[in-house]
Amino acid sequence: MVGIPMADPGFVEERPQEWPTPALVAEVLADRTWAPMPFTEFIVKTHGRCNIACDYCYMYEMADQSWRSKPMALSRAAVDQVARRLADHLAAHAAELPEVIVKLHGGEALLAGAEEIDYAAAAFRAAAPEGTAMRLSLTTNAILLDDERMLETLLRHDVQIAVSLDGGREANDRHRKYANGKGSYDKVMRGVRALQQPRYAHLLQLVLCYVDVANDPLEVYRELASIGAPAVEFSLPLGNWSEPPPGWTADGTAFADWLIPVFDHWYGTVPVPTTVRLFDDIMALVLGGHSTTEGTGIGTFRTLTVDTDGSVELVDTLRSSFEGAPQTGLDVFRHDFDAAASHPGVVARQIGVRGLSETCRSCEVMEICGGGQYAHRYREGTGFLNPSVFCADLTKLIVHIRDRVLADVEALAATQQG
Repeated sequence: MVGIPMADPGFVEERPQEWPTPALVAEVLADRTWAPMPFTEFIVKTHGRCNIACDYCYMYEMADQSWRSKPMALSRAAVDQVARRLADHLAAHAAELPEVIVKLHGGEALLAGAEEIDYAAAAFRAAAPEGTAMRLSLTTNAILLDDERMLETLLRHDVQIAVSLDGGREANDRHRKYANGKGSYDKVMRGVRALQQPRYAHLLQLVLCYVDVANDPLEVYRELASIGAPAVEFSLPLGNWSEPPPGWTADGTAFADWLIPVFDHWYGTVPVPTTVRLFDDIMALVLGGHSTTEGTGIGTFRTLTVDTDGSVELVDTLRSSFEGAPQTGLDVFRHDFDAAASHPGVVARQIGVRGLSETCRSCEVMEICGGGQYAHRYREGTGFLNPSVFCADLTKLIVHIRDRVLADVEALAATQQG
């Protein structure tokens, strides 16, 4: 990638005193040994509204409220333009991009309807040049999955499904409710059962769970594992140093204490019924491998989001930080995806250890933790050059997993030598 501008007039720079700043971009681009990497993951908002009202939702309940001024759904003209930008990006970086993934999101993505999902999926698949594998996925609360026409559309385009579910009825309905306060569990499970039919079951790839320490961890895990997805992903609640996450205390490790029993149960089950991404990633990093998800490892940010108005944004979790946090000032009608490569929020997450705070750099688990999820690092006045607000929890969890895994490796090695 060459000829990247040091600053784009479209970039939103409303908080220049907070890190990362445009000065970081100038410093990094002056280093001739560094070059930005092309994007491999594209989150496309097919619909900007939702049919339930989760009280922890980063879209509607947190600092950034830009959804209020954006179109309800992605137009076909915008879909076509996203597809053109995708095709251009993949062609320009074909040697570096053997595979990319396009994730259909919302709000609730399925509110767009079967016809619009069909149109978007076909357009995005057609954007991939020969030699580049295109994966399509969709994240949903599952309520609209009981529609056979929708399921057939997803099947036709081989769209992998991630379902949001927080556990059994009590755990799920603690937060995942309708606007009238009624729980969503029954309708969610009706959609899940429709997806579990033999014709469609292979599409179910992931169950996403928000961690609430008020719920019983093993009950939640067993419920999620029973769904039959190949993987489960536990998400720590969003928040930061200025607006702490619910359930968090400055001197506690409630979230590690919740996750450790789940790990011990999962790790001790043979064979395990499902992958748990957080645990798998920590174990892989302990053993010298790589992380596959955000929030562990010193990864490199290669994700862009396209909102319903065609604007190109950073990840949605930044909406928990401040108004305008995910905005770049770019859009698919005027800019290609490479234009985002010199945005401070991208550069900061592509420079590895240099993008971590001094506290993180001196930490014994730095290479495994990687500073934690980016949104969790924010502090008003300084920005994102901080440890995760979950630093204590992550350290405790990682050390527990590391010590148990390495003890087993040593025991196995001793047995083999004997």
